[in-house]
Amino acid sequence: MVKHIVTWQFKPGTQKEVKEFLKGLEGLMGVVECLRSVETHYNENEKEGITGALICRFDNMEDLASYAQDPRHLAVAALCKPIRTARIAVDFTE
Repeated sequence: MVKHIVTWQFKPGTQKEVKEFLKGLEGLMGVVECLRSVETHYNENEKEGITGALICRFDNMEDLASYAQDPRHLAVAALCKPIRTARIAVDFTE
């Protein structure tokens, strides 16, 4: 099992767009077949720097690579680019 964790720093004043983006990621569960679980989180304390997080699981790295190129994922990911200032991703094998 691969745990894929992504964190973002979002631009101030984009809370509405951030929540729509995170909801879009959650909506991929059950749609993108290789996705095993999805959690999204919004940090209400913007002073911390990291304002959003995604935790999802895949059976293997190949499934993660497939998800990364899936057009449904790419459409949701496109919502993030204009509202983020930073992104960090890590992948762990469980």
